[in-house]
This record gives sequence, C-alpha cells and structure tokens, in this order.
Amino acid sequence: MAAPLSDGERRKQISVRGIAGLGDVAEVRKSFNRHLHFTLVKDRNVATPRDYYFALAHTVRDHLVGRWIRTQQHYYERDPKRIYYLSLEFYMGRTLQNTMVNLGLQNACDEAIYQLGLDLEELEEIEEDAGLGNGGLGRLAACFLDSMATLGLAAYGYGIRYEFGIFNQKIVDGWQVEEADDWLRYGNPWEKARPEYMLPVHFYGRVEHTPDGVKWIDTQVVLAMPYDTPVPGYKNNTVNTMRLWSAKAPNDFNLQEFNMGDYIEAVLDRNLAENISRVLYPNDNFFEGKELRLKQEYFVVAATLQDIIRRFKSSKFGCRDPVRTCFETFPDKVAIQLNDTHPALSIPELMRILVDVEKVDWDKAWEITKRTCAYTNHTVLPEALERWPVSMFEKLLPRHLEIIYALNQMHLDRVAALYPGDIDRLRRMSVIEEGDCKRINMAHLCVIGSHAVNGVARIHSDIVKNSVFKDFYELEPEKFQNKTNGITPRRWLLLCNPGLADIIAEKIGEGFITDLSQLKKLLEFIDNETFIRDVAKVKQENKLKFAAYLEEHYKVKINPMSMFDVQVKRIHEYKRQLLNCLHAITLYNRIRCNPSKSFVPRTIMIGGKAAPGYHMAKMIIKLITSVGEVINNDPYVGDKLKVIFLENYRVSLAEKVIPAADLSQQISTAGTEASGTGNMKFMVNGALTIGTMDGANVEMAEEAGEENLFIFGMRVEDVEALDRKGYNAREYYERLPELRQAIDQITSGFFSPRDPGCFKDVVNMLMYHDRFKVFADYEAYIKCQGQVDQLFMDPREWTRKVIRNIACSGKFSSDRTITEYAREIWGVEPSATAIPPPNLPRN
Repeated sequence: MAAPLSDGERRKQISVRGIAGLGDVAEVRKSFNRHLHFTLVKDRNVATPRDYYFALAHTVRDHLVGRWIRTQQHYYERDPKRIYYLSLEFYMGRTLQNTMVNLGLQNACDEAIYQLGLDLEELEEIEEDAGLGNGGLGRLAACFLDSMATLGLAAYGYGIRYEFGIFNQKIVDGWQVEEADDWLRYGNPWEKARPEYMLPVHFYGRVEHTPDGVKWIDTQVVLAMPYDTPVPGYKNNTVNTMRLWSAKAPNDFNLQEFNMGDYIEAVLDRNLAENISRVLYPNDNFFEGKELRLKQEYFVVAATLQDIIRRFKSSKFGCRDPVRTCFETFPDKVAIQLNDTHPALSIPELMRILVDVEKVDWDKAWEITKRTCAYTNHTVLPEALERWPVSMFEKLLPRHLEIIYALNQMHLDRVAALYPGDIDRLRRMSVIEEGDCKRINMAHLCVIGSHAVNGVARIHSDIVKNSVFKDFYELEPEKFQNKTNGITPRRWLLLCNPGLADIIAEKIGEGFITDLSQLKKLLEFIDNETFIRDVAKVKQENKLKFAAYLEEHYKVKINPMSMFDVQVKRIHEYKRQLLNCLHAITLYNRIRCNPSKSFVPRTIMIGGKAAPGYHMAKMIIKLITSVGEVINNDPYVGDKLKVIFLENYRVSLAEKVIPAADLSQQISTAGTEASGTGNMKFMVNGALTIGTMDGANVEMAEEAGEENLFIFGMRVEDVEALDRKGYNAREYYERLPELRQAIDQITSGFFSPRDPGCFKDVVNMLMYHDRFKVFADYEAYIKCQGQVDQLFMDPREWTRKVIRNIACSGKFSSDRTITEYAREIWGVEPSATAIPPPNLPRN
C-alpha cells in the first residue's frame, strides 16, 4: 500500500493554487526574514517554531493590509448599503492558511518556507483555533463572512472577543474533562486593536420621564474596545472587517470606594466589568438564563449600534463629522441581520437611540427599525428558545423593558383588532409570557421587529411557518422566507482537500471555487474510469494521512482500508449519537457470534463536545468510550471493527477528518436539526451520507437523488403520528432481539465492569423518557447500514455514487446562500468586479 505523499513531494505537484511566481517567492522570503529579525527578542538568537509561525503570519498579513485599507476607502467613496451581521459566535478556526488561499499566496509561501528549510504544514499546526463559537451557528457566521467578502458586499461581522473560547476537551478515563481555552496566550497576529473607537455601554440605573423626553440615568458604564480582524474575499482584493468587542472598565470604575480609602479593592473590582467578554457560554441549542449572558448580549448590541450609527452619519469620504442627521434613509444604507435571538436587543436598542437620543417620532422609529432588522431562526427545540425573566430586565435594562412593553402593546392591539375576542391568540402571540415568572420571549420580539424572518433549510422554514411561529405567519405571511445554509468552498474544499480540488480543476477548470454549481459538469465523468480511479486514490491518500495523524496523536492504530464511518458534531440527545453507538454494539455482537464470517471492516469515529452542565451528553461520551474500550481490545474482533472517540473536535480537526471520511452520519430525529452544515462538508468532500429526512439532508437527497444517499427512518409526519399515538420504547425492546441484547449489555455492566450501574441513567432515558425516539428508528437504521456494507464491497459503484454526490453539492455553497440573503432580504446586489490591488492606481 502506498504511503501518504510527503509535503515535499506534494509541494512539487502542480496544484489548483497556481504555480508561484519566482518574484513572489523572493519577496515572501525577504519579508519573512525581516519579520523574524524583529520578532526575535534581542537577547535570544535561537528562533522557536512559534517565532517562525509569527514571522510567516506577519508576512501574509502585510499582503492583507493594503487591500484592507483600499477596500474601506472604496466603501467610503461608493457609500453602498452596508450589511451588519450580528452574532454572539464566530467560530473562525485558523486564519493563516485560509488567508494564503484567498490571496493566492499559498504556493509562494510554501516554496519560500521550503527554501528556508522549514515545513509550511508544521507552522500552520502551531496556530491556535479561534474557537469563539459552539458549533453550527458560529461556524455558519464564519462561512458567511468569507462569502460576503468574496461577493464584494460591504459587510461587517460584529461579535464579542471572548478571552476564553469554547473549552478544550480532554478525555480522562472515558469522561469529558473541560480545560479553559487560553487562545490569546501567545497573542493574535490577525487582530488590530482600535482604542480610538472605544465606546461606552450602560447597565442598571433608572428611567426618568421629563418634559424633554426620556432619560436613562445613574447607569454603570463599561467600555467596549474594538478589535478588528481582516476577512479577505477569494482573489478579488476585497478585505472586509470582523469587529469583536472586548469589555474594559472605565478608569473611574467603582472609585467611590477609593474615597472611603479602599483604593486597592476598587481597582480589583474592575474585573466585574471586564468579565463581560471573559468567556463564551458553552451551550449549543440550550438557553441558560444567566445575568452575565444577558449582559453579553446587550454589550455587543449597544456597542455595535453606536458604531453603525456613527458610520451612517459620517460623510462618505471618511471624515468623522456628521453629514447625515435625518434617519429617513437609514434602512436604505443599513441592514442588520440577527443571527438567532442572541442579538435580539438590537430592536429595542435601536428604538431607544432613535426615540430618546435622536428624537425621532415613535411610529417613524418603529418603521425604520423593522425595515432595518431581519432575523434568522436556528432551532425549533423549546429548550433553546431565549425567555428572559422580566425581573432581570427591570434591574439590568429598565428603559429597554419599557420599550418592549410599549412595542408589545402596539402589537397586541393590532392582533386584537384583526381577531376580536381571541384571547388565547393574544396569549400565544405576546412578547411577554405571563406565569409564576413573567418572561420576555425573544423570538417573538425578533419576529415583530423584523421585516424578514428565515429558517435555514426548507423543511425547517416550513416547520417555522406551520408550528413555531404559526400565528405570526398567519398575520404576516410575506415576512417568512427560507435560506438554506451553505459552507464556503474555499475552506471546505480548496484548503482542506487540495488533492480533490486539483483533480476537479483538471476536469472542469477552476470556476467552481467561486461558483460551486459548476461541479454539475462532473456528471459527465461518472463513468470515466480514470476519474473514478483518481477520486478513489485521493480518498485513500486522505485516509492514510488521517490514520497517521491518529496514530501520532491518539496512539491508535487503525486499518486504513476499513470504512471510515464518521459522526462529528456537538453531543446532544437529538443528534442521536446513541443510535450510532447501538449500531456499533450490534456489529460487535454479530462478529462475536460468527467470528469466521467475513465482515466489511469499519472504523467508527465519533467526536464532539458536551455542554459542561449537560449530564446526559456527558454520559453518552462515557458510553461511547466504554464501548470502544471493549471492542478495540477484543482479539475476536481484530481489524474488523474499531470505535474511536475523537477528542477535542474543533475546526482544525474537522479539516482533517472530513476529507478522509467514507460515510457521514446525519441521523437526528426528523424535525429536530434545523439544517446541519457538516452534512454539506462531507458531501462535497466525497463521503456518502447515511441520514434521516431532516434539515438540509432533504435537499441533499433532492439534488443528488435519494438513491445516492442512504436515507432511513421516520419522516416528520411519522414522528408526529407516533407522538399522537404515544411512543413506547419497550415495544421495540421486546420485539427486536438485537436491540434487546445491546440494551441488556449496557444495563448489566458488560461495557463498564468496574461500575456495573454506570449507565443506568442512559438506559432509563432510552426506555422511559426518550423525546428523540432512538428505538423507533433502530431497525431501519441497522438495515440501512447493511446496504452501506453491500455498496462498500463494490468500490467502483461506491465511487460513482461519491462522484454524483460531489457533482450535486453545488447548491450548498454559502456563496449561493449569501446571494439569496443579499437580493431577497438586504436589497443589495453581489459584485463580481475585483477592487484594484494596492500596487495599481485606484480608478
């Protein structure tokens, strides 16, 4: 079996990234040496690998800065409508390689670094992931920034610069242990602090109604310090900005205490203010109603809106003096996209600024606010919906509570006029939920305060219209849209799978990089023997490389000829890692029962983080690791089956495992996964999908043909019917012997001999409290996995299906998604025209 190509050999191969010009190589080397010289501390003459990484990062950043400045000048002169993407999460991953790819510098850097006796890939591995997100929502925001820059939109990402991102996951004795993610420990070469744009954010205080208007007074002030990160488009010289806010205490913070003599205590108390941007809440699809979280949400919104209004008011040539004082044209120049309900406070905050500060008439302000804001819904799970206690609002944001009450009254008056006497409808549609603890329903606030509301896959948008926001849809059907998610082909094909990108480019040219629908041209090559062989060869090389990585980092030896069966995503009951686990146990029992029979060898890999407070998710990880421990050490099983838990799953690990996967597991209960984007990454990288008709799987099956995916299990209507009938897990347990055997083994302690009762909570949940109906889909899933085995034994037919999937994945580019947002929500048109590079005259 051929060994994976060394970097040196790969470097010499012609690549879709283009051959580096010699001039570029010389310039990179010169710049690298200069940065290395100035990076090294005077009293150190030996450079460390990290010094080399920083020198290279600064070299690449030099190529960004001129383009960045020019892009902003370009926007000031054209004064286009600006798009503001507000998100509490931006899961960016690493920046170096992505920047080199988008600037077309990768080969020049590769060659220059090689000539200096260094290895580019080793330097890339030194960079910390910017893990400022939990999963799909934050990663989507990162893909969207890439697409907005590539499409030439004047767009800005706004969020929080968390000092600690998503925790690092360690597996100790099979259990998840969290470690703080100190990603800024060595500094971040990609960000630029902008203290000159620091802004005050107010909390607490009280409201005074005066003849001159409403005043919010006696507040506590926290300063928001912006850090800007450049976001380059693909080879178009556009560099947009992601601006993340960091909380700073003002110098007089709590110094009243100083007057009583406790100066030290007063200075130490600055931490209270600065805690706002300290750490990302590690919950995915779960609402945790903590005051600090509400502070984070208001902090990002208040700072961002001041920035938006400053930019709107200042003249198009970039002077800071206000030239626009009338807000009539605000929605023509500003679009605010709310990524889920986390930035929902944008709605009352924009109202507060317009009415209290800018003295705009209330009704006019409301019209401006609605025309400016749009809301993306990301989940239908009730536990994920944000519902803040009114008492917390009253204390923290008293003026916003008044505004929300007034907006809700207007809204309910309108509903009452249209549906006289329908008290239940008023209760269902109110922004304020009555009860023991009065709460503010943030999703309802978003719907009434936006001109567009969208779901993130067609099936999800239908559920949003027909159930979650049914009453609102009946009231204003024209508001509701679908925008199926996408992924950026730059990071998720070109960067992570250069071998595949190369053979595609050889066949159809490079246009697919910015127009993924061109992959359709590959349909001509489904029966081309050379292409079939090339695709299979690239997959095998990726598998060898990942197997070597696992052996080095996990000390696990896996069979690279086995089927790589991968499920990587946050650990959650609705994503049904337990169904995958039951399949592994079933396969294991079949092998044990008949060891001489031939089996398709499989390596089942499951990875993902569990929210630290989510007991069941942590138990699921423990079960997977325990099952793996038994299976991987059973001599009867040998190479036929391995179960591996991928520790600390993150963007940079996804870039390695996804190109190596044969089978992609997308097995959530129908109607629970809003879209999924991992499913798209696997598809474009040549893995086949086993999945339910949920989220974007539905559209993937539509694009590629259902017969080219492994679709199984209940549809949404089946789940609803089962809910009406009543789901009884015991029926399946009694009827299916293999399922019963697996559950009995878990119960008896077969997988946890040192602690036989370890998994009683898991079994109890599956038998009596399983909202996600794992047993109901078990039989169909096991049968479908049998079909996967059958096809895998016919490598040519498997690869033909892979090619069809790749060819039909074009719809799932975030460029397509953003083009739809631009035209149908923001009212702007993408531009294919590149900005002139910094070394050419501007006009």
